[in-house]
Amino acid sequence: MSGWETETVSVEIVVPDDWHVHFRDDEMLAAVAPFTARGFHRALVMPNLVPPITNTTTAAAYRDRILASVGPDARGDFTPLMGLYLNDDLDVDDLLAGHRDGIVFAVKYYPAGATTNSEAGGASLAGYRSALEVMAGVGIPLLVHAESTDPEVDIFDREAAFLEAELAPICDEVPELKVTVEHVSTRAGLDFVRGHTGVAGSITPHHLTCDRSDLLANGLRPHLYCKPVINSREERLALVAAATSGDPRFFFGTDSAPHPLSDKESVSAKPGIFSAPHALEVVAELFYQRGALDRLEAFVSLNGAAHYGLEASAEVVRLERAVGEGVEGATTILSADGSEVRIFGVDAGRRWSRLSRRCC
Repeated sequence: MSGWETETVSVEIVVPDDWHVHFRDDEMLAAVAPFTARGFHRALVMPNLVPPITNTTTAAAYRDRILASVGPDARGDFTPLMGLYLNDDLDVDDLLAGHRDGIVFAVKYYPAGATTNSEAGGASLAGYRSALEVMAGVGIPLLVHAESTDPEVDIFDREAAFLEAELAPICDEVPELKVTVEHVSTRAGLDFVRGHTGVAGSITPHHLTCDRSDLLANGLRPHLYCKPVINSREERLALVAAATSGDPRFFFGTDSAPHPLSDKESVSAKPGIFSAPHALEVVAELFYQRGALDRLEAFVSLNGAAHYGLEASAEVVRLERAVGEGVEGATTILSADGSEVRIFGVDAGRRWSRLSRRCC
């Protein structure tokens, strides 16, 4: 197709937010944070460090480390929004104080053992009912890794199982709670969001553009292994339809999650995909291919901010698609301690350029 392209395609959108990102810490934080800070107005930062971020003091310290790591090219208005890890160490009074002081933005629930650094997670969401009621009363959002850890449940069905068994009762019993189903990966997740008031869903670039054949056919590709796992083609196409529809309940969250090559190319690969450098371009290419560039801004820049009751950025960025194959780019990054990390979406990154910003 590229050989027949003769006209430049471009689109202007409000500077986007990333509503789900993992920065890790130390040398890895320093290596990956600048990519997000250059391209996004806000980043909702996940708290699954070791040890996890469970109180206001550690959240404030982590935010300071993030801001110290973003580099000289960061956007002037880049804002990390901090989440606390919902487990038995969470103190509700501290949570309320942190939220009141503008340090804590949201609370994240991980089922214990579901994904990277989730060992400190909960055995049951229902066990935190009293904290969730307090959160609902003051408008603190609940972010949910919606994945059953029951070994009897097939890995491709674990999102649906968690939603039915754990999240549905909470949504019914605490209807004022603002909930985000993170990284929706199935039609069950889409239907759950559509069926519950106050519930929204973030969708990742990799769940929109890859399916399990990409992961498993023609050789195992561990760099596409994530949690929840990318699912079937049918599930992916349903996600694409939702994302490109303009439905305000769905929005962009990269779930960018770096791991060194040694942890990906191993006997037991860790789940996570590092997409921060080209996540926006991956989604722009998808929307272009679907003839939906006019709805890109809603998905990446507007819907998430509206769900969380925030104003969108006051600036605009122009995305331009190259004629032909575009410019070559790096396929990995290297942290100061020598950890090499594979970048997702390099082909789309070669296709699209982010050009001059201007005020709205």
